[in-house]
Amino acid sequence: MSINVLRSFKRLQRNTQQLRNISSFIGGGDEAQRCSTSRILPYESKELYKIIADIDNYSNFVPFCNHSLVTKRYPPDSLGVRWPAEADLSIGWMTIEEKFTSRIYCVPGSIVEALSGEAVTSLPKDMLLKSSSVIHSPALPNSLFKYLRSKWIIKPLSNNLTITDNKDFTRQLPSIKFQTQVDLILDFQFSNQLYTALSKAVTPKIVGSMIEAFEARAHNCIGHK
Repeated sequence: MSINVLRSFKRLQRNTQQLRNISSFIGGGDEAQRCSTSRILPYESKELYKIIADIDNYSNFVPFCNHSLVTKRYPPDSLGVRWPAEADLSIGWMTIEEKFTSRIYCVPGSIVEALSGEAVTSLPKDMLLKSSSVIHSPALPNSLFKYLRSKWIIKPLSNNLTITDNKDFTRQLPSIKFQTQVDLILDFQFSNQLYTALSKAVTPKIVGSMIEAFEARAHNCIGHK
């Protein structure tokens, strides 16, 4: 986690403990938020997908995730893999700790989408694994989020890729064996306006720290293969 993120949290923590006592007097949060970030990594897409789908290990590298346990899996696919379908997660954020169940939608090799609260999948039916419509437990409310959707997208790229950082600067990525684009999108709405207000300054940093942690995990797991 970066020093700047830690400093932001420490400042917010000093105020949050006092404000939590009045949170019950504030109505439900009514502002949806979206944050996203992207990386191009020098690893094979299928190896990166395995890390994203390894939800049991999220507590070992995802910032603010204190507990992660897959509780339900899809039936075996054509390769015999049973992808995660539900998971119990616990996150610690500022002075808040929340436990909730996520419903997982997997498009093997390309997408992992996790839903909590009232969130619904953004994926079309023809992309869903068989039994996706019946395998999940009913959505349960939680005190922190009205809804939360996290979506990881994996896309293999050409080995000789030219990207534009801005309108005046174009660079050629070095030719390497694999290049994969990894996108992370978070859509969420807090249950409480207080949390909505407090989160605005740090949410983009949280998303950035998540993908940085994923990049470090990829380097540790597959960087030297």
